[in-house]
Amino acid sequence: MQYPQVYNFLINKLEKDLPSHLVYHNVQHTKNVIAAAEHLAHTENVSEDDLILLKTAALFHDAGFLLQTDDHEEISCEIAKRHLPQYDYTAEQIEVICRAIRDTKIPQVAEDHLGKILCDADLYYLGTDEYAANAANLFKEFKKANVLKTDAEWQGRQIAFLSSHKYFTQTAISERETCKQVNLQKLKASASSLAKKGGKFSELLQDVLAMVCGVIITAIALKCFLVPNRFFDGGITGISLLVHELYHINLTAVILVLNAPLIIISYFSVGKRFALRTFVSIILLGICLYYLPEYGLTKDKLLISIFGGVFLGIGIGLIMRAGAALDGIEVLALYTLKRTSFTITEIILGINILIFAIAAFKFGIETSLYSILTYFAATSTINYVVEGLQAYTGVTIISGRSEEIKSQIVNDLGRGITVYKGERGFLPGMFEISSDCDIIFTVVTRLEMRRLKNLVYNVDDTAFVFASTIKEASGGIIRRKQRH
Repeated sequence: MQYPQVYNFLINKLEKDLPSHLVYHNVQHTKNVIAAAEHLAHTENVSEDDLILLKTAALFHDAGFLLQTDDHEEISCEIAKRHLPQYDYTAEQIEVICRAIRDTKIPQVAEDHLGKILCDADLYYLGTDEYAANAANLFKEFKKANVLKTDAEWQGRQIAFLSSHKYFTQTAISERETCKQVNLQKLKASASSLAKKGGKFSELLQDVLAMVCGVIITAIALKCFLVPNRFFDGGITGISLLVHELYHINLTAVILVLNAPLIIISYFSVGKRFALRTFVSIILLGICLYYLPEYGLTKDKLLISIFGGVFLGIGIGLIMRAGAALDGIEVLALYTLKRTSFTITEIILGINILIFAIAAFKFGIETSLYSILTYFAATSTINYVVEGLQAYTGVTIISGRSEEIKSQIVNDLGRGITVYKGERGFLPGMFEISSDCDIIFTVVTRLEMRRLKNLVYNVDDTAFVFASTIKEASGGIIRRKQRH
């Protein structure tokens, strides 16, 4: 084996032909991996012949980047098979080299001692003081390839990767694991600081925009659909509309007066933040109602009941997303709940039955029925706006190739996972046959569900996957929903 000659050949080729944007997977990285592999080999008692094979594998392990980024390990093997015979490497030796190169593919699954050493050498920098500089260069490559774009995405990916990574050799564990954990803690601290700085302002801005849009849309629903046609809704909004029609009191004043005591109650029963935002929302609604002229957009009762309810639901839903409320009926129900044996649902239902019964008595059964349709349209729209595309799905995955699936979910999908220890098998006619397995549970949004299934079935097309809807989810690394 003519290692010095093949080293000179490939290093020169890498220096000349590697794309300039590869600031991490460059020739210096290859040299660093060779040096780390040689160091680990000496402490792991690798023979001289195996050391040459190991160094050759380290030399060729990223040669595939000369041609492409995806599946570069296989391309590296093809390049090795093409050139190594010219330097007196046998077919058996080349196969050992290629096996070690394939082991470096993420997620790393080493088959033999040389593969384990090469895997640890490839990611040796994770446990060194040079981690930050190497990681910054890798991030530049990812941004160039449009894999990641923001610092927050990159930090999340790195935290997940370092948390799941394990060195194979005892030498790497004893020498680098402690420093790797220190680097991980630094990453977590940096991510937490970045989230606090950017998160508070962006969340506040989103809440203000949602609140303003919600108030305007609600005012349009009232002044352009419901009020001109004497249609009603449930809750405090419905009571306000009834009082306005029965006694001809200004709608703005009625809404402000009826919600005022509920804002005070919410201050003590829900929280200061919720009460303050609700107060601001109701004041803004009063201003919009005062200045927005009353104008009926249509006389069609079906259109009024449906679209009046939809617009009302969009407006109220946006304000709920901002952590406030325009209708204090839930607050009233919560307050009443503590003093009666009725549930919140029963209390709200009772209040709404009373509203629609009065509407039927005073304005006719037809108006009452259309108003009920308005109420259901508004309620359904509120549920969609509040939960909508952010509704979460809990997914359980059972597979014999769980290690690869875990890595894909964490590193590619960017989701956290929980792993249960279980047994798989117990099929009809083969009940006595079973095997230990990891049962993976994760939480994704509805938009991510198809991507997750494709990811799982690309790894194991026989995997058992089942999902269930989650109404509320918070914490972990999922996007946090608005808290009151």
